[in-house]
Amino acid sequence: MSFSLTINGTTHRVNEAQAGTRLLDFLHDTANLTGTKRCCGIGICRACTVAVQKAGNGFTEPMIACSTPLALLKGARITTIEGVATGDRLSAIQQAFLDHFAFQCGYCTPGFVMASEVFLDWLKTASVTEAELDALIENAIGDHICRCTGYIRYYEALKAVSRKMLEAKA
Repeated sequence: MSFSLTINGTTHRVNEAQAGTRLLDFLHDTANLTGTKRCCGIGICRACTVAVQKAGNGFTEPMIACSTPLALLKGARITTIEGVATGDRLSAIQQAFLDHFAFQCGYCTPGFVMASEVFLDWLKTASVTEAELDALIENAIGDHICRCTGYIRYYEALKAVSRKMLEAKA
């Protein structure tokens, strides 16, 4: 028995023997995508966050790649940090992180980017006021760990992009 999943637009076949493989290992070893980082290895730090749209679901969710077995991702569409930029053009949140000097070492950045991308995707269709942004952003990226203490700058960058989105919707 095998199944497929799509990573950054490329379909991959997963055989039964690989079903228990962690998504992070599959990304690194099979798909040759090393931008998703392993840090704690148990899903606490969230450095390994990717965006996943499971089969049959119309929404995208952040997912911890270091502890998610492939068996849970049958038919899923996965986006990693390598799938965010378009050619040489960064996404809005990637550019905002640069503009706000949000990171130092950058190890946790892929996880923050992916969680932010999921949040911004949700925000496109959500009915949200600016007054609600602080709590929503805290919910989206508040559990991510940055050992260089870039929290405030990550938060400010995501809030700036979120405000622009809300203004564009008004």
